[in-house]
Amino acid sequence: MADRRLQVFHAVARQLSFTKAAEVLFMTQPAVTFQIKQLEEHFNTRLFDRGHGRISLTPAGELVLAYAERILGLSSEMDVRLAEMTGEIGGSLLVGASTTIAEFMLPRILGEFKSTYPNVRPRLVVGNSESIEVRVAEHTIDIGFIESPSHQPNLETEICSEDELQVICSPKFPLAKFKELTPQQLTAYAYVSREPGSGTREFTDEYLRRAGVGADHMKLVMELGSPIALNGVVETGLGFGIASCASVRKAQRLGDLVAIPLKPRLTRTLSMVYPKEKFRSRLVVTFVEFAAGKLKEFVAK
Repeated sequence: MADRRLQVFHAVARQLSFTKAAEVLFMTQPAVTFQIKQLEEHFNTRLFDRGHGRISLTPAGELVLAYAERILGLSSEMDVRLAEMTGEIGGSLLVGASTTIAEFMLPRILGEFKSTYPNVRPRLVVGNSESIEVRVAEHTIDIGFIESPSHQPNLETEICSEDELQVICSPKFPLAKFKELTPQQLTAYAYVSREPGSGTREFTDEYLRRAGVGADHMKLVMELGSPIALNGVVETGLGFGIASCASVRKAQRLGDLVAIPLKPRLTRTLSMVYPKEKFRSRLVVTFVEFAAGKLKEFVAK
């Protein structure tokens, strides 16, 4: 029900980028620019200062942003409350997840949730932890699953399970003979890493730094944007990787990869993030409870 121009303005104001806002909204950049122009003409004032390839909010833009967040929040709440008057749990559920969770954990959880609540229409958006947080903060997805601590102050974080990261390599790789490995032992071998912005990458880098192993000590040979790609490259024997145990279970069963625990162990929390708001739809609350329980079962296997 909310004015589309206001939705587009909100995305641009939060991203401070027409290009990024277009990506979040699944629109073309010219369409985003047109909507902003229409809104500025409606208010007869500039909402953004443009210059040197960057944009910033004008004082009028700051005021509109404050009202836009309240209006969009109330509009969403109205839509959900009216839908819930039917007494059934249903409607659109927009879920975002970082790649490891999306590729190896959530498909089964979403499938089981859909079977339990047939009137729900789930949609899964996949990205690294950083991009998922941004989309939740922008209200373009209802709930996000991330592999690293949240950096968004306006998001609520709920820890739902633990996940262990281990060294993974080909059975023929020199590290495969070890029963456990220290960070210092890794510096002598070629390293295949996840991309910057990945929750796995962020958490691993921090673990290595605490152990006194800086980025310049690692023999980084490649960076990859998904755990499946990481597994595929590591299987060739090019180098070792550090990945979630959940992402290599199938490859381990097939004998394509081995996983070696780190010493000390490298464990992280998997978290759900959603906006800090008093109102939360019954659909989102139900899914949060359902997914948290299923993730704990999955990781415990």
